[in-house]
Amino acid sequence: MPRIIGECAEKRYTFHMDPNTSQLLREILEKTEENNRLLRKMHRAAVWGRVARLLYWVIILGAALGAYYYLQPYIEGLFSAYNSLLSGVESVQNAANQIPNLGGLLGGDSR
Repeated sequence: MPRIIGECAEKRYTFHMDPNTSQLLREILEKTEENNRLLRKMHRAAVWGRVARLLYWVIILGAALGAYYYLQPYIEGLFSAYNSLLSGVESVQNAANQIPNLGGLLGGDSR
C-alpha cells in the first residue's frame, strides 16, 4: 500500500507545480532542444570538414603521383645526362693525371 501512496505523491507533485517552476522547466526544455540542434549542426560540420580534408589530401597526393608518373621519362633522361656528364668529367681528370708534364709541353716552367 505505501507504494501506491508514493506514486500518488509523485503525480500530485507534477500536477500541482507552481506556475513559476513550470515556466522555468519549459524554458530549460527549449534551451535544451536548441542546444541539441546546435550540437548536431556542429557535429555535421565537423564530419564534412574531415571529409573535405581527406579529399584535399587525396587530390594533392594523386596530383603529385600523377605528375611524377607523367614526368618520369624526362626525369630519368636528365639523370642519365647528368651521370654521363660526370663520367666525362672524371675521364678528363684521369687523362690530366696521366700526363704528368703537361706544363712543360705547353711552354710553361719545367721541373
